[in-house]
Amino acid sequence: MGVKALGYVVIATAKMKEWDSFLTEVVGVMRGAGGPEGVALYRIDDRPFRFWIEPGAQDELLASAYEIADAQSWADLKAKIAAAGRPVEDGSASEAKARGVTAFFRTTDPAGNGLEFFHGDTRDDVAFVSPAGVTGFVTGEMGMGHSVLCTPNFQECYDFYKNVVGFGDTDLPRFHFSDDPDDPGMGFAFMHADNGRHHSIALAEMPVPPSRCVHLMLEMATMSDVGLCHDRMRKAKVAESATLGRHVNDQTFGFYMQTPAGFDIEIGWNPLVIDYKNWTPTAHLTPSEWGHVWAWQKAMEEQQEKAGQ
Repeated sequence: MGVKALGYVVIATAKMKEWDSFLTEVVGVMRGAGGPEGVALYRIDDRPFRFWIEPGAQDELLASAYEIADAQSWADLKAKIAAAGRPVEDGSASEAKARGVTAFFRTTDPAGNGLEFFHGDTRDDVAFVSPAGVTGFVTGEMGMGHSVLCTPNFQECYDFYKNVVGFGDTDLPRFHFSDDPDDPGMGFAFMHADNGRHHSIALAEMPVPPSRCVHLMLEMATMSDVGLCHDRMRKAKVAESATLGRHVNDQTFGFYMQTPAGFDIEIGWNPLVIDYKNWTPTAHLTPSEWGHVWAWQKAMEEQQEKAGQ
């Protein structure tokens, strides 16, 4: 396939200070150095950055950036994406240097979600030290984590990621969030790259929000790291999007909280590591084994309680 992993994300924001305090004080990532003027870089491991935060008129995920195995695979992918009718824009040499890659190009999926594909990644010997005391984030060959994107034209986008980009199927469920027998449900596609992470990208059948993202996921090294992050979220009065819980498909233990952009970040631990070369796709019926009570569910329950009084 040639897609190695999620390498980094590019986020635009009108809230640079809020992002800085959220990432360093709550999530516990480390400030990076050497970015272009006005850009803030944040790292979670030996890559110079995983979060690229730049000033913008509104808060949105500009791109999820995926590493391609080598220069030839990267060139082949660029040609396939162009042949599929998607726009392709090469990053300049100076932009590539700032991103710590040999070369990259920008494109979008059929729903308009921003993507970057690159080859020739960078590592350094700067030790990761979390300002909040996180013992570490799990990355390596599995990359930064995963992105979940909205795709109202679900089948078209799924075909793009599978047949053009080359992601593999991991779990292809259709979730029903109500008891209405006529509820058509919501399609999801959890898709893996060439590594053991259960999914490096996931697609949700819903309209694209202004933030252009459902959530980003980071994996922490220990259960205590997750619990302590949950405490920091509460003390900082960051909105909790979903309570602590455990997913069915990737078995991740963790929770969700709201970023300054309005989309969520999932903080997880101990997910399933798959054998991606021999994986048989699944279709789980429910998202979570336990927990993960969402803010919207709490709001509905409160409304029902008030109505019953």
